[in-house]
Amino acid sequence: MGLFSKPEAYLGVDIGAHGIKVVELHKNKGRPQLWTYGLLDEELDIHIDEMHEKTPEELLTKNPIKGEKANPVGFAVDEAKINYYADLLKNLLKQTKVTTKKVTASLPVSYVFHSVVTLPRVEDKEIEHMVMAEVKKMLPRPIEEMQIVWQKIPETKEDLESKYLRILVTAAPKELVRFYSYIFQKAGLELQELETEAFALERSLVGHDKAIMMVVDIGAERTNFFIIDQSLPLIHRSINLGGRNLDNILKNTLDVDESLVGQIKKDLSKINSGIDYSLFSSFIDPIIKEIEYSFDLFLNQTGNQGKKPEKIVLTGGPSVLPFIKARLAKEFPIKVFVGDPWARVVYQDGIKTLLDTLGPRMSVAIGLALRNIND
Repeated sequence: MGLFSKPEAYLGVDIGAHGIKVVELHKNKGRPQLWTYGLLDEELDIHIDEMHEKTPEELLTKNPIKGEKANPVGFAVDEAKINYYADLLKNLLKQTKVTTKKVTASLPVSYVFHSVVTLPRVEDKEIEHMVMAEVKKMLPRPIEEMQIVWQKIPETKEDLESKYLRILVTAAPKELVRFYSYIFQKAGLELQELETEAFALERSLVGHDKAIMMVVDIGAERTNFFIIDQSLPLIHRSINLGGRNLDNILKNTLDVDESLVGQIKKDLSKINSGIDYSLFSSFIDPIIKEIEYSFDLFLNQTGNQGKKPEKIVLTGGPSVLPFIKARLAKEFPIKVFVGDPWARVVYQDGIKTLLDTLGPRMSVAIGLALRNIND
């Protein structure tokens, strides 16, 4: 490597319902170093109506992007939406002075099928056929319309004596992959990988920790629950509850204008005691119920009996509100804390306070940027 060689740069982009987050990391002496980051706060309609309102016949592509061939498993491309998202992304990248065109991005987890499949122990060459046959029965859409990735779950000595294999399967609609690919193409980026938020969060918040834990990601519209074992996200569940529900509680309870809610949340994030939990029971109770259910589901799966969850890791914008952590810690006899996605990244000491404030919102983007550094 020459003295003036261009550093290895890794860009992660997370497009969600509450905006776009980007993080660029450089590899410095084998470690990820923060180069730049950016966050665009804007309400985005990340839902693709074609995916749940049309029949398979109606999903046939009628107007492919200029220069592209029609995809028989695609959908009628909304060029206006693609161009709008691409322009937002380009402007954000320009403002943050991103140096690379190569990007790893995430798919919205609500559209992704994620499951553990148990199979009889067979030779490796037979696994794919058996996985596809089993998954075909489980998918909500025809298997031809899905892009499927699978991997064997690492086995303990006890597992090796079992007659069964456990396979982690992730599947996403091909038209969803295509839709996101067009956004990055229009933004002038080279999309290297599209992966689910589950793996990005595991990378930024868990790393090499082999403990059984749950990551609770509280987003703007939804809260996602990921049970992670041996550094693999094995169970994902989701509920329609997020920061917007919390905003409504504050607005209605305090009878204030919506424009003041953001400042109220900032003030609440600095208060560690004295909060009346009952004010937020309609927000926190469903989260507690889902954590209990998800852990029960995991512990009753084949091969998981007798295992003990050790941690609950919180992330997402609302996770910084101390009363959420306090209530969960009261309900569950395990460690509950807000995850630090910057923990595996080198950065200047002078910006630590700012990064700590932004961290819960940037967890996915950081995990995406870490993908090819760590992997």
